[in-house]
Amino acid sequence: MISSKITGTGTFIPTLKKENTDFLNDKFLNADGSELGSDNEIIIEKFKAITGIQERRYARTEYTSSDLAFFAAQRAIEDAGINKEDIDYIIFAHNFGDVKTGSIQGDMLPSLATRVKFKLKIENPNCVAYDLLFGCPGWIQGVIQAQAFIKAGIAKKCLVIGAETLSRVVDKFDRDSMIYSDGAGACIVESTSDSEAGILSHASQTFAKEEAYYLHYGSSYNKNEDQNVRYIKMFGRKIYEFAITNVPAAMKTALDQSGVSIDDVKKIFIHQANEKMDEAIVKRFYRLFKKPVPDGVMPMSIHKLGNSSVATVPTLLDLVLKGKIENQHVAKGDVIILASVGAGMNINAIVYKY
Repeated sequence: MISSKITGTGTFIPTLKKENTDFLNDKFLNADGSELGSDNEIIIEKFKAITGIQERRYARTEYTSSDLAFFAAQRAIEDAGINKEDIDYIIFAHNFGDVKTGSIQGDMLPSLATRVKFKLKIENPNCVAYDLLFGCPGWIQGVIQAQAFIKAGIAKKCLVIGAETLSRVVDKFDRDSMIYSDGAGACIVESTSDSEAGILSHASQTFAKEEAYYLHYGSSYNKNEDQNVRYIKMFGRKIYEFAITNVPAAMKTALDQSGVSIDDVKKIFIHQANEKMDEAIVKRFYRLFKKPVPDGVMPMSIHKLGNSSVATVPTLLDLVLKGKIENQHVAKGDVIILASVGAGMNINAIVYKY
């Protein structure tokens, strides 16, 4: 039986560091343009207590999302030890295209996946490159699609990338702008005859009845700014309540389909959106099995890297696999869960065995 496994990972973490104290002189406003009524020091302190974010990374001005993706892809290809000309698919998950510094629109022509193929100098025309828009869960969905191509027998090697430069689509007058960051993560997914390892199961859902616009484009909170320029906006409380209710259920669906016991799950790599939300999701997940949350089961990178959307899960996975997060590691035979939630509203989860 043909299965699929991750044979290489790579990440690119931008070098520009922005700490919470760098927002002390910013002017944050309510959605209606009114003053928040609190000092920035208090706003930032509450922000850190909820999200866990102390600092985040921004891309250098000369780099776009496809550049970050290219750097991460190179490292994943090298880690997997494959010939780039043998890649059958390049699946690039993002949300806003290439947004140049100071620009007011994203550039997606040609596709970002095509741009990465060009930068990698892959000559094989049978290497198909396309973009995937699936909100923050995009990279995980790309891995799911890669597995589908492999199981269908039409691919043997796929490059899956998640990259974003969210720092360029935020409203500086919105305190939520402190959440977002830039980065890229990538992996190589290959076919394997080892049914004991690789992707064991997955689950994906889209909720669009009431939830479709929980994340959306909106105008600046400063009414003196050009109201035709759009920025990423969200209904934070609604997303929080949605996530802690629905993500644990999707994770359970994937785990039940895998036939793996909850006791055998060693790590949960969850989208780095908000520390308190992630902790609540994992707690509710274990509550579904009437189990306490094991110590150290949920690695975190949000404290130093912020929320880079599609890049958070592959970046976190790569950091742990490379031994770059203290007291966190994955060994051969370990079962892990990859899970995410984001615009759409989309949810997905993968159960994977190393």
